Amino acid sequence: MTRHSLCVSMPRQPCLSFMEDTAPLGSVVSNHFSCQVGIMLGGLLASTGLVLGSFATSLKHLYLTLGVLTGLGFALCYSPAIAMVGKYFSRRKALAYGISMSGSGIGIFILAPVVQLLIEQFSWRGALLILGGFVLNLCVCGALMRPITLKDDQTTSEQNHVCRTETQGFQRASPSSTWTKEWVQTCLCGSLQQEYSFLLMSDFVVLAISVLFMAYGCSPLFVYLVPYALSIGVSHQQAAFLMSILGVIDIIGNITFGWLTDRRCLKNYQYICYLFAIGMDGLCYLCLPMLQSLPLLVPFACTFGYFDGAYVTLIPVVTAEIVGTTSLSSALGVVYFLHAVPYLVSPPIAGWLVDTTGSYTAAFLLCGFSMIFSSVLLGFARLVKKTRKTQLQFLAKESDPKLKLWTNGSVAYSVARELDQKDGESVAIAMLGSNPA
Repeated sequence: MTRHSLCVSMPRQPCLSFMEDTAPLGSVVSNHFSCQVGIMLGGLLASTGLVLGSFATSLKHLYLTLGVLTGLGFALCYSPAIAMVGKYFSRRKALAYGISMSGSGIGIFILAPVVQLLIEQFSWRGALLILGGFVLNLCVCGALMRPITLKDDQTTSEQNHVCRTETQGFQRASPSSTWTKEWVQTCLCGSLQQEYSFLLMSDFVVLAISVLFMAYGCSPLFVYLVPYALSIGVSHQQAAFLMSILGVIDIIGNITFGWLTDRRCLKNYQYICYLFAIGMDGLCYLCLPMLQSLPLLVPFACTFGYFDGAYVTLIPVVTAEIVGTTSLSSALGVVYFLHAVPYLVSPPIAGWLVDTTGSYTAAFLLCGFSMIFSSVLLGFARLVKKTRKTQLQFLAKESDPKLKLWTNGSVAYSVARELDQKDGESVAIAMLGSNPA
């Protein structure tokens, strides 16, 4: 295998791939306990992994401490923190998500030189020890996240509490009974089935498939942009500058696109804005093989970075629109898990294409078409859903021509029938008035 095939993805945030692979675990912990417990436990595990990593004597030790333990800790923090934002904000939700998710990019941008300075001053062991103490502040952040209970959450928690109470009662009555064990298993399965019932929704299945194609197209650029720039004659310093531009504009896209889509004129079109952002990244990929100089690569890095940050901001918004706020934490865990799988697969595939064809064109085109397909798939599913809804409304009107439904929230009433009723009452009054007492 050549050097491109062996190239691995450099994550945009620490332990990204493992963190997103284990994101459903964070959702399970936060749903069964609380977001506070999930974040505080994750901060403790992440800090422990960094501290133990400072005493590592081999690469295997670093895999277990930094890779598994720290990655698991970040996974426990990530999904609950994002889900908490969705519970607190309803009016400017996209902007809130944008600001919160830009924190990881800002942290990487600031901490990269700081970590390098720590390594120079205290060696890599001392740097890991200091970072372990710094990451321990996640426990403080988790403790400050005041829990909030929505109506749907309250209903779900009451059902789970009743189920747990009945299970404990049956266990005390007959702890070894076969019927009791079957009841416990049924109760647990029912709880999990209710928690992940969104997996059977057709809209969520389409979103999941779309996320797979979108993530496949997104990740290779962060690995191969610098090698591609070097292959067309750009210097090492200028190629590194392109990655810096990409990271900074990504952060700007997180915040500004969230603010834009929260405006009144775009509030009802956030789903379309999400599709537009993914499609624009796909078009940028298709144009990349034609860009053969630094002045052309700089606008590309700005455009791709902006729309990359844009669609990342809207992932929780689109997910919440499909599954609702109650199941948002579990749904985000599944979405980020699916997002991580292509991150592990697509860079080696892109490297194989580069080795086979001798150029980056095929790899970039495949990534571009993958992202465009992701956008088109969601758009087509949305169009089919609206078409079916229109057809059902038309059939309802055709079945009863006099029935014209005016909807106000969840209340519907028939104007035609109300007028008929009033006409009947007036006729009855007139007849009574004509008859002598």
